[in-house]
Amino acid sequence: MRMSRLGLLGLLAVAAIVTSASSAVAAEDASRPNVVVFLADDLGWGDLGCYGHPRIKTPNLDKFAAQGLRYTQFYSASAVCSPSRSAIQTGRTPYRNGVFTWIPENREIHLRTSEITAAKLLQARGYATLHTGKWHLNGYFNDPRHPQPNDHGYDWWLATQNNAGPSHKDPANFVRNGKPVGQLKGFSAPLVADEAIAWLKKERDAQKPFYMTVWTHEPHLPIESDPQFMDLYKDIEDPDQRQHHGNVTQLDFAFGKLMRTLDELKLTDNTFVVFTSDNGPEGDGNTKRTRGSTGGLRGRKRSVYEGGIRVPGIVRWPGHVPVGKTCDIPVIGSDIFSTVCEITGTPLPKDRVLDGVSMTPTLAGSVPERPVPFYWRCNIAPEKVKTAMRIGDWKILAPEDLSSFELYNVQADPHETRELSAAEPAKFAEMQAALKKLNAEIEAEGPTWWKGYQAGGQKKQPAKRQAAVKAKATPAN
Repeated sequence: MRMSRLGLLGLLAVAAIVTSASSAVAAEDASRPNVVVFLADDLGWGDLGCYGHPRIKTPNLDKFAAQGLRYTQFYSASAVCSPSRSAIQTGRTPYRNGVFTWIPENREIHLRTSEITAAKLLQARGYATLHTGKWHLNGYFNDPRHPQPNDHGYDWWLATQNNAGPSHKDPANFVRNGKPVGQLKGFSAPLVADEAIAWLKKERDAQKPFYMTVWTHEPHLPIESDPQFMDLYKDIEDPDQRQHHGNVTQLDFAFGKLMRTLDELKLTDNTFVVFTSDNGPEGDGNTKRTRGSTGGLRGRKRSVYEGGIRVPGIVRWPGHVPVGKTCDIPVIGSDIFSTVCEITGTPLPKDRVLDGVSMTPTLAGSVPERPVPFYWRCNIAPEKVKTAMRIGDWKILAPEDLSSFELYNVQADPHETRELSAAEPAKFAEMQAALKKLNAEIEAEGPTWWKGYQAGGQKKQPAKRQAAVKAKATPAN
């Protein structure tokens, strides 16, 4: 069948429009940055060389800090694992988004699909998406009763529910895209990084920008370190300390592998990378393999004092982020969501409260406008105080029932040694009122899973069953 001249011209015009549109989309994709959110587990504020640790070797992260911006007041959104991760995903404080505590297996707490993740937003805008490593955002992992990583916007995922098992060495509990993979040979952080590297090279659509969350298990218990990294600490007599220090270096090695792959694939210049930790270090810092450092800050993991929530935080994006600088402007893990949306041109959800804000003003040394104060709450904190809020330089802490309060100026006194409620009565009254108001707003919005929960993540049981439940309790994350 012959086509008329008019018909041919029309077809050519449509083809030109399609080609032009395709070129515009391709140009937009080429200009939109890739994003990597690299999260360590139980890494303390003082555990890296670039944060002043006198002994632990972290050459790759030290180099990364020299290439970007290192924050001295970067906070996790919680003092424990799952809540901190939920805030990174959603930009919403944990008691608001429902993931209020660490999630044991077979518990109802989970990141609901009514929450909007950065991965879901970017996937809808044409990004290729990957999650590799620890997930810990549901109680029923790889089970249709709860959403899995793919339900939250990930095209490809390799994950564990919580910790690598039986340890970081030869873990056997990873699941890839819904299928258990059996025992893997090697150590967890390098395996997690290798999955990201393989996806970058072989699986992703290279025509799309990408968004990756790379979440290692190191240096969370049960720690097991490659002998090559432990050998760096031969002069340390205590084998548990060698294990811990080697574990942080193992994490650093994995991070370096991934950064070198970005270089190799010529992706570095157009990739925004943020490195941080989910909370402060485990244990007492002096026994077993819990040798993480808070850098002298008060409290540790599970505590809403600074040592439990102030963590390393480093960003790099060549041409956009200052090189080799430090920033003392406070930011928090929930800010990652808004930051990623801003730099990728992704509109923020308008139908919900976002607690985080974009960190981009800090790149120029400006303090972001923050409508919602920093807020932390940890129901398994070892101290009486389990709730905290920071506005400007001031931080107030209280029990969950807000029956008593402590006040600190954490800018002037980061070690929280000088309690100022009596010395600053006007500020104390102002901060009390603000915390009570914010706490009530957050409790009113989130699901009430937190009601009746106790330390360890279980529902309170009748007295006759408490002993049996305690005997079976999983170590808290």
